[in-house]
Amino acid sequence: MSRPTSRTDVAAPPEEKAHTRAQPVLQARGLVKRYGRVTALAGADLELYPGEILAVIGDNGAGKSSLIKALSGAIVPDEGEILVDGAPVRLPTPIAAREAGIETVHQSLAVSPSLDIATNLFLGRELRRPGVLGSVFRMLDRPRMRAEAARHLADLGIMTIQNPNQAVETLSGGQRQAVAVARAAAFGNKVVIMDEPTAALGVRESRAVLDLILRVRDNGLPVILISHNMPHVFEIADRVHVQRLGRRIATLDPSGCSMSDAVAVMTGALDPDELPEGALAPGARR
Repeated sequence: MSRPTSRTDVAAPPEEKAHTRAQPVLQARGLVKRYGRVTALAGADLELYPGEILAVIGDNGAGKSSLIKALSGAIVPDEGEILVDGAPVRLPTPIAAREAGIETVHQSLAVSPSLDIATNLFLGRELRRPGVLGSVFRMLDRPRMRAEAARHLADLGIMTIQNPNQAVETLSGGQRQAVAVARAAAFGNKVVIMDEPTAALGVRESRAVLDLILRVRDNGLPVILISHNMPHVFEIADRVHVQRLGRRIATLDPSGCSMSDAVAVMTGALDPDELPEGALAPGARR
């Protein structure tokens, strides 16, 4: 399979960009989350559009984790609303988020090392045998799960994993990440959220995961990428959401600003209004 296209390889014409941004796939408006006297989210906004990779960056304590937890159903905001395809949704649990088409790949991966790849892909969503064997005796349709797992891995160009029966504990860190991403891509029909997917990986495995994220995007699923790795962010992101003090302070166009400018905005050393022309993307300020 040919290598996926990175953000810098090709630029969509202006009319295409205007079309894709007509309606956000996922949107957060004015999210507020308090923990006693601590305000984790202070009116946070976010828009994710079809066919894009949106990177979310921010210093420690900026509210990135709380924002992503709200979007993935791990916490319920005290105020504000979340919309999917323009319609308000309530996401009281991660299961509700999955049912809304939002899949999350957490930094911990949430895979079971002792189980095989196919079982991990369908964990909690196992396929049952047809007829009475599945409905009454609850027998798993393992051949179908293996075939479906192999298809999902092939669709994402994951060629380093050949055997869906292989135990996850025998895989490398990058391969385990690939299994978690394949699971999210298999069941997410709206959005895939990836939390620090390259944090614990070496250079080669990080490259493979970045290519995998691009394939997910190219296969039609928009991606929210949370990362502290600025070179990775600027390589594959279409827009960069900067979170600071519990809210969005700016949305940057990676092709129009530098990594040092992004870090300066993130830390408060630079006001977004001081950025050069073209640095701010649509939805730039709250």
